[in-house]
Amino acid sequence: MDFRQLRTFACVAELGSLSKASDTLRVAQPALSRQIKLLEHELRTELFTRNGRGMVLTDAGRLLLARTGGIVRQIDQIRDDIQSAGGAPSGRVVLGLVPTVSCVISARLARRTVERYPGIALCIVESYSGHLIEWLHRGEMDLAVIYGPSVDLHLAVQSLGRDSIVAVGPRGSGLKQKKQVEIGWLMRQRLVLPSHSHGLRALIEHAAARKKIDLDVKLEADSFRVLTSLVEEGLGYTLLPPSSVRGEVAEGRLETAPIARPAPRRELTLASPVEHPGSNAITLIAKLLRDEVAACRAEGLWDIQLA
Repeated sequence: MDFRQLRTFACVAELGSLSKASDTLRVAQPALSRQIKLLEHELRTELFTRNGRGMVLTDAGRLLLARTGGIVRQIDQIRDDIQSAGGAPSGRVVLGLVPTVSCVISARLARRTVERYPGIALCIVESYSGHLIEWLHRGEMDLAVIYGPSVDLHLAVQSLGRDSIVAVGPRGSGLKQKKQVEIGWLMRQRLVLPSHSHGLRALIEHAAARKKIDLDVKLEADSFRVLTSLVEEGLGYTLLPPSSVRGEVAEGRLETAPIARPAPRRELTLASPVEHPGSNAITLIAKLLRDEVAACRAEGLWDIQLA
């Protein structure tokens, strides 16, 4: 196996298409196809299933991607650092954000990146903490903002701060007239929450356990947009950072109320893989992210206690 073959394989696996990989790598499609066939010949197994919808990884292909994807990214980052030494920073950075952070900071961070570092290609991936942690471990992601606590994750971590959580209900629920709500009352309502694998759910269940309350979760949604739409439809209450629903509250689609002390707060952590050092581009994006978090707090857009 050589690096060119592995890089071609990783690109085709990511895009699911030889033609798209050809456009991305700027290499003729027949040449890419030949590299894939040489790799399959050397490994004595098929790595892709070809069908009308594109290229789909076989079990062997998924194993190869899991074992080599991080290596390919590290070599690309080394090349980018060497090429940009003494000049403008360049390279690709994959940043994962939990949805309640993404809706606050994604556009701001993207704009700042384009303005300050035009040579850096920033890819923002939005998902819940469980998925982001998995992608960090597999070397498919460079940085991620996840929910804490960060112990036993086997990742390099840095606390960004602690985010407040409020009760969120539909229009007409009466929450906006309340100065605050008791956590015990809220936990006894019909709730709409993400599934068990995600950090926000774990935070809420821990708060319920302290009160010895069994949660009444009738609906689960592993999409932030779906979750808030279900609450808008009056199908239950949820708990979210106020910054994540600021627009919906302003438009009168949702109502919020502070939770009486001790109110739950979530720790936000900036995490990265420990297996390899970050590139110069990754370091710059991490600093830019921390700066934007602080700027959002200073502008009153984010109620976060900075670390």
